[in-house]
Amino acid sequence: MDLVPALEEPLKKVLGPPTAKVMAEHLGLHTVGDLLHHYPRRYEERGQLTHLADLPMDEHVTVVAQVADARLHTFASSKAPRGKGQRLEVTITDGSGRLQLVFFGNGVHKPHKELLPGTRAMFSGKVSLFNRRLQLAHPAYELLRSDTDETVETWAGALIPIYPATAKLESWKIGKAIQTVLPSAQEAVDPLPDSLRQGRGLVSLPEALLKIHRPHTKADIEDARARLKWDEAFVLQVALARRRHADAQLPAVPRKPAPDGLLSAFDDRLPFTLTEGQLKVSKEIFDDLATNHPMHRLLQGEVGSGKTMVALRAMLAVVDAGGQAAMLAPTEVLAQQHHRSVVEMMGNLAEGGMLGGVEDATKVVLLTGSMGAAGRRQALLDLVTGEAGIVIGTHALIEDKVQFHDLGLVVVDEQHRFGVEQRDALRGKGKQPPHLLVMTATPIPRTVAMTVFGDLETSVLDQLPAGRSPIASHVVPAADKPHFLARAWDRVREEVEGGHQAYVVCPRIGDEEDDPKKARKKAPEDEAEKRPPLAVLEVADQLARGPLQGLRVEVLHGRMPPDDKDAVMRRFAAGDTDVLVATTVIEVGVNVPNATAMVIMDADRFGVSQLHQLRGRVGRGSAPGLCLLVSEMPEASPARQRLNAVAATLDGFELSRIDLEQRREGDVLGQAQSGVRSSLRVLAVIEDEEIIAEARQEAAAIVAADPELTGLPGLRTALDALVDEEREQYLEKG
Repeated sequence: MDLVPALEEPLKKVLGPPTAKVMAEHLGLHTVGDLLHHYPRRYEERGQLTHLADLPMDEHVTVVAQVADARLHTFASSKAPRGKGQRLEVTITDGSGRLQLVFFGNGVHKPHKELLPGTRAMFSGKVSLFNRRLQLAHPAYELLRSDTDETVETWAGALIPIYPATAKLESWKIGKAIQTVLPSAQEAVDPLPDSLRQGRGLVSLPEALLKIHRPHTKADIEDARARLKWDEAFVLQVALARRRHADAQLPAVPRKPAPDGLLSAFDDRLPFTLTEGQLKVSKEIFDDLATNHPMHRLLQGEVGSGKTMVALRAMLAVVDAGGQAAMLAPTEVLAQQHHRSVVEMMGNLAEGGMLGGVEDATKVVLLTGSMGAAGRRQALLDLVTGEAGIVIGTHALIEDKVQFHDLGLVVVDEQHRFGVEQRDALRGKGKQPPHLLVMTATPIPRTVAMTVFGDLETSVLDQLPAGRSPIASHVVPAADKPHFLARAWDRVREEVEGGHQAYVVCPRIGDEEDDPKKARKKAPEDEAEKRPPLAVLEVADQLARGPLQGLRVEVLHGRMPPDDKDAVMRRFAAGDTDVLVATTVIEVGVNVPNATAMVIMDADRFGVSQLHQLRGRVGRGSAPGLCLLVSEMPEASPARQRLNAVAATLDGFELSRIDLEQRREGDVLGQAQSGVRSSLRVLAVIEDEEIIAEARQEAAAIVAADPELTGLPGLRTALDALVDEEREQYLEKG
């Protein structure tokens, strides 16, 4: 029987089933290797105390502090009616602040003996509020004695690692478990090629693991982190480089536009000139389409920079070359919107085979799940015969029944709403792998693009087309200054009186049953958080009867029947509605140039990128746009700072950096459904920009020289751990 390598040993065998069960369920750790890669969140210095002054509410914390005072109180209660109930109150201090610990009932005896004034210990528990004071109820604790060898050994050196922990497993118990498995770190196989590691002066992997878990100095921690960041960046980039390499081996049909075909006819009719950026990006795309392996390109750009125009020209080029193009949109509203705008832009070039269609014309069909049977049958027929050169649709395009005559290009709109499998299913519809263009409307910092979409070449549109107007954004503090909100509704009336239209956006629809349990969970001291988010149906009703009385107000949300949604959008686009009260269904791609004002209610409930997206719906014509961000959050709160940042800049790339700094990378990587594990432990996408760029170059060179990585068994092992079987398929599909 083969011996299991030390790092693959199940924790159950090493630590015993109860501890292993908690680690698996709460921290996702199953093997010795998993545990060794569970790095400390931070380190406490023996001589320096944590700041009790800035503890977060409702979070599980570990603090190192000194007992200032301990008192035992007796009280009467239903369980102890004769005044026999006992409560131990211990005050701890760290110089920056004081914190109260409370123990009740039989739980008072041990701490009463051990937590004497002057004693130093680590305390772990959930921070709660009682009588307006922060406290930890029944915290777990570990005394820090300096006299016994055991403790000196356990908390070796002057730095105490504090691990990401859970209520079921305190930081020091994780620390003790790691001490148990730390000798196995010597057997860790190094994924970095020796030449790379030595060339950059990085320590070996066993040494890095030892230094991150048992540092003697701050320099040890720096060495370890520098090395482990490289591991994460490099292994991820190798996975992506292999994916690019494999894609480059696939055959594809080159698609070169005919010199006097559909594309030329379309360009000749444009009532405006394309921006330099649009021309440059179009050239990159046409160059890719002309090669005999599939294009994989990410097209990202500012809200309103004209991505749809670039994508449409790419689709026309493919139709010119005898192929078909499919555009996949995340929602029916958006698919219908795209279909409408493409048909409008193309005019009689979209009337192939019809009376009035011109010589080069093709057919542009729409395919969504809610279409009637007859319309659907006709659309499917147009696709399989090749009559339709362009199809725009939702997930309905992916179904088995849908057959293409010759699918040459797939355009995916709003990448993060599509799973990798869905993109793959659509790509499988081509006789040979079709070219792929992914459009994202949320500008992504360069590093995130390299980390998440590392298998895609990137094109950026950062110029706004001529004629687009600036958007003024302001925060409306509804709680501090209610008259500001009244003024906001006056501004909406002024816009409508000037012949324009407005959006009002709310976080919720309002037709769902409110769950009283959920409402009760909110912390009572936070009034703004306590009430449920404002809802479309309620707000629309209040506005129509109050500040916007007499205006034509309609609602739009995701749970309306598709025909109703489409009818509402058509009326708004035609100018028959003054104010549209909607959820975020209008976030992407909705284009009504006459809409100049937007009021976002409870704006603090939306993310930075989402607010930027929403704001992009106004100012699309020649009149300036206005966006008002309404919030009840206090001025000093992080939520208000976020809103101030959005109001202060129209640069989506800058906002996406701010957004990323406030969120963890995991959200970004996970959201992209890249099929790559999103738990970056030490690599910070924004801070470590240089490492990611260098790792990408190194990875490309290594994969080009040895695609199968035959000479680097350590790297293969690390890749297998990052990309397990399911993820391997993901990567192949992506």
